[in-house]
Amino acid sequence: MSITPAPGGGADASIAQRVFGFEADFAGDLRCLPMAVRRKLDLAGVKLKLPQWHGLTAEERQRLLAWNDDPEAIATLEHWLLARSAALPGGPAGSLPPASGTAWQQGKDWPEEVLASCTQLDLAIRSGGWGELDELQRFALVKLSHPGHEHRNLPRALAEFGLLA
Repeated sequence: MSITPAPGGGADASIAQRVFGFEADFAGDLRCLPMAVRRKLDLAGVKLKLPQWHGLTAEERQRLLAWNDDPEAIATLEHWLLARSAALPGGPAGSLPPASGTAWQQGKDWPEEVLASCTQLDLAIRSGGWGELDELQRFALVKLSHPGHEHRNLPRALAEFGLLA
């Protein structure tokens, strides 16, 4: 059965629905939340835990990946997911402030958390590369750089995005 994205059309549907190569080991069955879905959840201000994600049907997970990311579609996503998650393991999804002005939404300078993680891993990155990335790529790098994160996929993402010096 074909899944239809929510109404609306994001500025760049390829960003809204892209799955990166470094996610390939779990992207086929969507057993983990792809970065594209995580970005939409941040935009909507919804905190969905992995047990809740697993409580969704395969069709629903695919639909979330295909969901557009324009403001109207994100508002619809928030309402749908909060209602749908009420019956999921762990109860309803949590609410967070919707992402606004975050480091991944800025295209000018490398965020300190990304630079710190690269230093910790002894990775040399190209200085001007941040401005060449689209918003989903920046989102992925920021998420993969969170303090306390194992950073396993950070080198893979940097290589995939052509950012290693």
